[in-house]
Amino acid sequence: MHVVIDIGGTKTRLAGAHDLGAFLEPVIVDTRQNYREALDALYAAAVGASTGASIDGVAIGVPGVLSRDKRVLVHAPNLPKWNGAKIADDIESTVGAPTVLENDAALVGLGEATDGAGKGSAILAYVTISTGVNGARIVDGQIDRTTYGFEIGEQYVDDSARTFEELVSGRAIAARFNIPPRELGKDHPVWDELARLTARALHNAIAHWSPDRIVIGGSMMNEVGIPIDRIWTHLQALPRKNPALPEIVHATLGDFGGLWGGLARLRLAREQISLAPAGSIGQASV
Repeated sequence: MHVVIDIGGTKTRLAGAHDLGAFLEPVIVDTRQNYREALDALYAAAVGASTGASIDGVAIGVPGVLSRDKRVLVHAPNLPKWNGAKIADDIESTVGAPTVLENDAALVGLGEATDGAGKGSAILAYVTISTGVNGARIVDGQIDRTTYGFEIGEQYVDDSARTFEELVSGRAIAARFNIPPRELGKDHPVWDELARLTARALHNAIAHWSPDRIVIGGSMMNEVGIPIDRIWTHLQALPRKNPALPEIVHATLGDFGGLWGGLARLRLAREQISLAPAGSIGQASV
C-alpha cells in the first residue's frame, strides 16, 4: 500500500493506493497550523488511508519552498509554524516508509501531465491561479530540475512594484474588492484586466520554458474567473520570436490533481530504484 498526500493551507487531501495506477476514496482533513499537531494528524490519517495494510511509500505535496534535497519545508507563507520542518524525515520515522516531498503546485502539474489535461505533452507548463499563484515545468513526465523550486508568481508583469501573484491571486482580488472573487460575477471588467496580466506571465513562461502546451488551473480560472479566450487574445497581441503559440487548456483533475501527481511521483521513484546499479542506493523502496 502507498499513500499520497496533498497539504494545503487549510485542507489536506490524502488517499491510499494499491497499485499506483489509481487511488482509493480520498480523505479530506483540516490542516493544522501547529506542525507537531499536524504530524500526529497526518500519521493517523495515513494509517486510516492505508486501510490497515503496511505502508510501502509516501508522496507529499506541500505549499512552499523546499530545501535543495527536497527533505525540508524551508518557507511556507500560509503555514508559518511549519517553516524549517523536516517533513520527509518526520513522516518516514512515524509511518515507517520512504517518503518523497515536492512543492504542491509542481505535484499537481505532474498529475496533469500524466493523467490530466497535459497528457501527451512532452514539455508542459502548468500554472495555477488560486489563493496564490505558482506553476511548474514538466518534461517527459517528470518535474523539471531546479535549485529551489518554481516560483512563477514572483515575476513582475507591469510597471507596479507588485508581483504577478499580488496582482491576480484570489487573495489579492478579495482584498481589492472586499468580497470573494466569485461574487464579482462573470461580466465584471476586472476579469479582462487579469487576463491581460496573465497573458504577459504566460508570454514569459513561453519565452523561458518553450512548452508545447500550457495547462491552467486554480479557483481563479473557474466559470466566474479569468477567461482563457481573453488570455489567448491578449497573448496573441504580444510580439514574440517563437513561430507559434502552444495550446492553452484548462486543468481537468480538480481538487485531486496533487494526489494523481503523488502517484506519478511514486511510480518514478520506483522506476529509478529498479534502474539503479546494485548497491548504489539503500534498501528503501517505494
